[in-house]
Amino acid sequence: MNSTEPARLSVRSPADMVAAVPYLLGFHPADSVVVVAVRGRRVVFAARGDLPAPGADPGPAARHLAQVVARQDADAATVVGYGPAARVTGVVDAIGDALTAAGLVVLDALRVTEGRWFSYLCVEPSCCPPEGTPYDPAASQVSAAAVFAGQVALPDRAALAAQVSPLDGPVRLAMRRATGRARLRLAALTGRPSTPSAGSPAGGLPADSSRAGAEPPVPADGAGPEGESSVPVGGPGSGGKSQVPAGGAGSGGEPRAVRTAGTAAVRAAFRRQRRGERLDDDEMAWLTVLLTHVAVRDHAWSRTDGRDEDISLWTDVLRRAEPDLIAAPGCLLAFAAWRSGHGALAAVALERVLSAHPGYSLAVLLDEALRRGVAPSALDGWPGSADGAVLRRRRRRPRR
Repeated sequence: MNSTEPARLSVRSPADMVAAVPYLLGFHPADSVVVVAVRGRRVVFAARGDLPAPGADPGPAARHLAQVVARQDADAATVVGYGPAARVTGVVDAIGDALTAAGLVVLDALRVTEGRWFSYLCVEPSCCPPEGTPYDPAASQVSAAAVFAGQVALPDRAALAAQVSPLDGPVRLAMRRATGRARLRLAALTGRPSTPSAGSPAGGLPADSSRAGAEPPVPADGAGPEGESSVPVGGPGSGGKSQVPAGGAGSGGEPRAVRTAGTAAVRAAFRRQRRGERLDDDEMAWLTVLLTHVAVRDHAWSRTDGRDEDISLWTDVLRRAEPDLIAAPGCLLAFAAWRSGHGALAAVALERVLSAHPGYSLAVLLDEALRRGVAPSALDGWPGSADGAVLRRRRRRPRR
C-alpha cells in the first residue's frame, strides 16, 4: 500500500475509536493522552503526548495542543487518555476545555485502562456503565480493516524507536571499517586531511529561517493518518539557539568534485532502492560521508518525499551510519516520515539525531515544524528545480 494514501477506517463508536488509535499512531499508547481531530467526517490529525507528572499543571500543554489542532482547520476532536483515573482525568479535562475555548466541538472524552474504556461525557449506564466497557482490539472490525490494509500497530513506542536504533555486532564493525575507507577516499577527493567529525556535524537552515521561540524537546509524537498533519504535544517555551549557523559549516563552499560525487551517490542509492537492492558497506559508508556536505544533503532532501522506498532507504542509512554521521540521514528519514503522515516515526528519528547532535539546524527546523503542527501538504510542489520542474510531488486529487 502506498504510505501516502492510507486506508480509511470507519469509526462509529467509542470502541471503534479505541481500536483505531493504535493504527493512527503506529503503536499502542500507554500512560498517554491522544487527541484525534476531524474535519467533517474525516480524521485529519492525531497527536500523542505523555501524561504529565503527578502534580504538574496540564494547562500550558493543553492550550498549546488545542492551538495546534485548531491550526489544522479541524472542527471537532475526541480526547483519549490511557492510564489510571488519578493521572488521566485532569489532563483530559484540561485538553477538552482548551479545545472548546479554541472553537472545536469535543465529540467524546475517553479513558482507557486494563482492557476497558470509560466515557467522561456519556452518563447513560446502558451504553457507558460506570465500571467501564470491556473491549477486545483483536475482535474489532476496525482493527481487522487496518491489518487487511497493511497498517501496523507496534506494541509500544519503544518498539517504534527500535526501528531507528543503530545496528550493532558484525554490521557495526563492517561499517566502521568501510567508513574509514570512505573518509580516506573523501580526503583524496578534497585534498584535505581525513579526520572523523567531532561534535555536531554541520547542518543547514534555509537562509530566511530561524528558530526563535522554539519549543523545548518533549517525549511526544503525532501522526496525520491522511497525510494532513503530524505534531508532538508540547508546551510553549523559549528554547535555545541552534549551535550551528544557518547554512552550516561549508555551506556553499563544497568542492565541485564533492557535489558531483554526492549527486551520483544519492541518485545511485535511490535507483538501487527502487530495484529492491541494498547498498553494500562501502557504498553506504561513502554516502554517509558525502551527506555531511550540505549541498549533497540538500540534493538528497529535494528528492525525498513520503514514498515507502524513501522511508526504507533512509531508515537503512540511519541505522548503519557511524554515530557522528547520523544527523543528515536521520533528518531525511524524519522528513520522509512526516510527508507520509507517520509523525511518530518522524519524532523518534529526530529524537535520535538531536540527542547526539542538538545543534544540527535541519533537525531543529523539522522538530519545530512537527510540534507546531505544520501540515505536510504545506510543501506540496516544493522545491522547484532550476529548469522549473517540481521535485516535491503534489498530492493526487480523487477522480470525479
